[in-house]
Amino acid sequence: MTYSIGAAGFPGLRVFWLAGALAALVAAGGCSTSGAGNAPASREALAAGPQDSGSFPNLNIPPRSAATQLTADETKAKLSQLKDTQTVAQSGPSAPSTGASDAQLKSLAANHGKDTLQQIEGQQGGTKCDPALDPTCK
Repeated sequence: MTYSIGAAGFPGLRVFWLAGALAALVAAGGCSTSGAGNAPASREALAAGPQDSGSFPNLNIPPRSAATQLTADETKAKLSQLKDTQTVAQSGPSAPSTGASDAQLKSLAANHGKDTLQQIEGQQGGTKCDPALDPTCK
């Protein structure tokens, strides 16, 4: 009775099991290759060193450098440039000199929002309009 319930509940289980076994056999068959085709034929071939066999990748031949190496003078120049940049970065931000006094900056902070709002709303109030804020300014 249990067998009939299991067979009704899992009708395709046998197909999946067979497919998995077939996949495992195919994968194992791909790993069994002969290395005799890559081995050198004689002692002279071993003494000659690595040869380009035309196949990819040949790990016996060292890769060529993509760029020329830095000379000692170029290395010193780059290091001094990096140290200068590091010194500037570690010194912290410097305050920009605007030439404006504290009183002028406080006055600008107090009035700038109100003046800009008046220009946006079209209430010029006796001041000249700013063409940067209002392109229709005359």
